[in-house]
Amino acid sequence: MASHQLIDAHLGVLARRLPADAVDELADGLTETWQHHLAAGLPPADAARAAIAEFGTVDQITDAFVVHSPSRRTARMLLATGPLVGACWGAALVAAHVWSWPVPAPAAAVFGLALLVVVAALILSATSRRSYRRARLGDAGGLGLVALDVAMVAAAVLVAPTLVWPMLVAVPVSLARIGLTLRSLPTARAH
Repeated sequence: MASHQLIDAHLGVLARRLPADAVDELADGLTETWQHHLAAGLPPADAARAAIAEFGTVDQITDAFVVHSPSRRTARMLLATGPLVGACWGAALVAAHVWSWPVPAPAAAVFGLALLVVVAALILSATSRRSYRRARLGDAGGLGLVALDVAMVAAAVLVAPTLVWPMLVAVPVSLARIGLTLRSLPTARAH
């Protein structure tokens, strides 16, 4: 579809901020709206300005996409459920006397550091209001959390000297979160 240079410039800025498929949809809509205004008798530049005004400024469009980003929603869901999952594992680890497990201190430190990095990525994504790229950190945080959950379940099954009853809660909770998180990641949905 042919359109006007004002629309092309608007889309060019959006292309630097949003995923290509979103910009393609916006391009179709803007061009169609521009053609509608042309058919109503507006000159090309006025029709382009009217179409852009109907769709909103670059900041308004970007903000709308960020607020409704699936990655941001995933990050918020994981942050909301994190304390519950953490409490389940905290109880399980204390009951199992984790300090007596045969896990090297550097491995435990790496796990703790990885958890902090994942939580930071999720917080950045969940609080993003203007940057779609920052909102996409929710996907990286989700994958990181899946890896950490897998590591915890594996440690409980393979390293723990004995299984304690709180693990009967923590393991299924982690497995459920793994499934829900994987379902919400980009391979399972389109952005």
